[in-house]
Amino acid sequence: MTPTLVRHHLSHVDSPPRVNLGARARDWSEIQERMLVPLYETVHERLEVGPATRLLGLRCGSGLALLMAAARGAAVTGVDSSPERLALARERLLPEPAPGARARGRAARIVEGTPRNAAGAQAPAYSLITAFDPIGCLAGDAERLGDLLAEATPLAEPGAAVVLTGWGPPERCATSSVLRVAAKLADPLRSSGSWRPACRDDLEEVAQRAGLRIDGSGRVSCPFGYADADSAVRGLLSTGLFDAGIAAGDEEQVGKELTEALHPHQRADGTVWMPNVFRYLIARVR
Repeated sequence: MTPTLVRHHLSHVDSPPRVNLGARARDWSEIQERMLVPLYETVHERLEVGPATRLLGLRCGSGLALLMAAARGAAVTGVDSSPERLALARERLLPEPAPGARARGRAARIVEGTPRNAAGAQAPAYSLITAFDPIGCLAGDAERLGDLLAEATPLAEPGAAVVLTGWGPPERCATSSVLRVAAKLADPLRSSGSWRPACRDDLEEVAQRAGLRIDGSGRVSCPFGYADADSAVRGLLSTGLFDAGIAAGDEEQVGKELTEALHPHQRADGTVWMPNVFRYLIARVR
């Protein structure tokens, strides 16, 4: 299966629903996170991520993008507010060595909280900051990303690259029709965690407000592919994009609505396939 959807933490919603956070994190790691692999690969290749790279990953989740950067030789630090997802990131990036085995490669750092917690008196400045959790789906997501950048950019060296990512135009993203379910179900709450359509200049506006210099952009095809409708529902729920709807009603009802919305994208063999395009923006610390 090809890689998945973009996620947002449960803490982004005004009134977090009662859900099994551990199961959600596992669904994100096992089903949904891989949907963004083409985006990770494209950015790493374009910025020549390698042994000279000191990378700070914002909202790193369960750490797949960090793992891919570390495989290229980069020194990586990941920051996230979800302890459940960070536990999975530690399993990936900080595995217990086998008895008698020597540690290989450069040690990764996994930090709970905000970028401020990733600062260290002896740590060299970061040469790359990534925000692979795409914006353009939740009301207020651009402002929250701006807050993270305000803490992160002082930790970077002058000229360091900052990568921001977002959903592409709704007409290029088949998943947009499914995400509208989130808007309908969350309407009674009218919360800051409600779905909203992506805007063309979301990334540029965030970069400008953060005082960054824009240095390029691109688009990447990231289709969402699932083995069946149940996997699709679990994967999409793991993103957090439907949490406002769950808070307004219940998870079972949201699941039913999602299953119905996914029906046009289900193929004869039962698999679910939704072509999507994601944008990335490269900016520079002044």
